[in-house]
Amino acid sequence: MDVCELTRFGNMKPLITLLGLLAFSIAGADEAAIRAAVAKSLPLLERSSVIAIDERSNCFTCHHTGLPVMTFVTAHERGFKIDAGNLQTQLQFTTDFLAKGRANYLQGKGQGGHAFTAGSALWTLKLGHSKPGTNTEAVVEYLLGHQKELHHWQPPSIRPPSEESAFSVTFFALESIQHYQTPSQKERAGMRIAQARDWLLKTKAQNTEDRVFKLWALHSARAGTKSAAQDLLRTQRGDGGWAQLESMTSDAYATGTALVALHRTSSVAADDPAFQRGLQWLIKAQLPDGSWRVVSRAKPFQKYFESGYPHGKNQFISITAACWATTALALALPPAQ
Repeated sequence: MDVCELTRFGNMKPLITLLGLLAFSIAGADEAAIRAAVAKSLPLLERSSVIAIDERSNCFTCHHTGLPVMTFVTAHERGFKIDAGNLQTQLQFTTDFLAKGRANYLQGKGQGGHAFTAGSALWTLKLGHSKPGTNTEAVVEYLLGHQKELHHWQPPSIRPPSEESAFSVTFFALESIQHYQTPSQKERAGMRIAQARDWLLKTKAQNTEDRVFKLWALHSARAGTKSAAQDLLRTQRGDGGWAQLESMTSDAYATGTALVALHRTSSVAADDPAFQRGLQWLIKAQLPDGSWRVVSRAKPFQKYFESGYPHGKNQFISITAACWATTALALALPPAQ
């Protein structure tokens, strides 16, 4: 006798609810497995972020500084032991990098990477709870004036997937302006944010990177996010993951970014079935050494160096993906008491 037949004999809502909860508990990602996945990933990220500073002491990067900071902070909030000294080193490195470019920011020139670097570096400092100062004020001043005729911000180069979308650059710029604007910048900041909000609302996302950062940018601009969240959820694959492009298969970068954006914008809770399926995909895709492998689509234009993360020529996008994946997994856990 199935559930439909049983309902003829009375109110079976409690039984149906129980069966639904049982099915969810079976399908959901196991907390122990999540903790094990995060614990395996963190040492690789710690080691590689240290090596990268030694190898590229003059250059802030998202993949080896900004995103590891995001992951370390999130993991620490969830009770994982991290190298606090390394975290502070990464934050100081970011502060020093911006300080070197302060004069150029005030002149409207910025640094290499332009708005993408400026915005992601300030976002990194925000994640690390760094206080505002003359350097952050100078970078905000640059962002307020840079590309203002566009009403949004554009990447300086096309290096898919993490440096090709106007939505991602706009998100980083908005986050930076929202958090580090000074009272004297408030009026101009409000105008620039309003212009970006209008652009976001009328511009269609073309791929997963666009969808992820459109959602996040709308949230940062204090705009409605329901439609953008639904658009991102709609593209979740049957295997639980997301793909960078429709023509590609699910990978850790697209899946990690999607899950973090959905969670951080309060679009889905950690126990949402879609979120849980994404977590399961990440756990299954993690390799025995604790890494995730993603194949690079970007054409290299800087000198290659070994950063201590696996996967050779694919290590920069792989560590980027690992940061997002590890952060997504950590967000599924309760905050430490």
